[in-house]
Amino acid sequence: MTEAAELPPAPEHARDVFGDRFADAARYAELLAEAGVQRGLIGPREVPRLWERHLLNCAVLSEVVPEGVTVCDVGSGAGLPGIPLALVREDLKITLLEPLLRRTNFLTEVVELLGLDHVTVVRGRAEEVMGKLPPVHVVTARAVAPLDRLATWGIPLLRPYGEMLALKGDTAEEELKAASTALSKLGAVETSILHVGEGIVDPMSTVVRVKVGESPGGVRFAAKRAKAARTGRTRRRR
Repeated sequence: MTEAAELPPAPEHARDVFGDRFADAARYAELLAEAGVQRGLIGPREVPRLWERHLLNCAVLSEVVPEGVTVCDVGSGAGLPGIPLALVREDLKITLLEPLLRRTNFLTEVVELLGLDHVTVVRGRAEEVMGKLPPVHVVTARAVAPLDRLATWGIPLLRPYGEMLALKGDTAEEELKAASTALSKLGAVETSILHVGEGIVDPMSTVVRVKVGESPGGVRFAAKRAKAARTGRTRRRR
């Protein structure tokens, strides 16, 4: 049996990033290194780089998230980037959206243990909850799918003039070019590649930002959302 990797001490700048929530961030790191590995949510090889590659890499996304908005973290998995974002931004209302039961169980445990009252865990796929969850200002995602496919799941969850923020790696520019036609059909009006976390993570985190116009998801998705909303109202009357 391979010996479990040891979680390294938190980098000094982690205290600055997480502030009063540093102890909770450290507890979350421990949960990922222990239960997260045991339940197959992260690989054991990720444990030595949990702070730099995962917690801090996700926390710096807060640099480009507007104040006081609603956020849906699509395909949240073990809670990345949603939970680090929640730890540094208590002004946000965050939904962690994840289809797998073992992952939502873990997320619920973490949210309750850390007292993240501004975070809700929802089990489901993005295409299943469209029209059932209120549209959000911001959709976040990390390591979920290529951008063109991710956009078909995330953009329809946005409210008009919202934005999708996808943490990507070296392929960000290539993916953005390949997805340009799909993004346009889904109602995107502006795209950009941002680099965040200067002086905190090296290399800096790469974020693809997709802003939408009046009809996020396009006409077809707008009709689907409206139908789902009408169905929900009918069921409530009954």
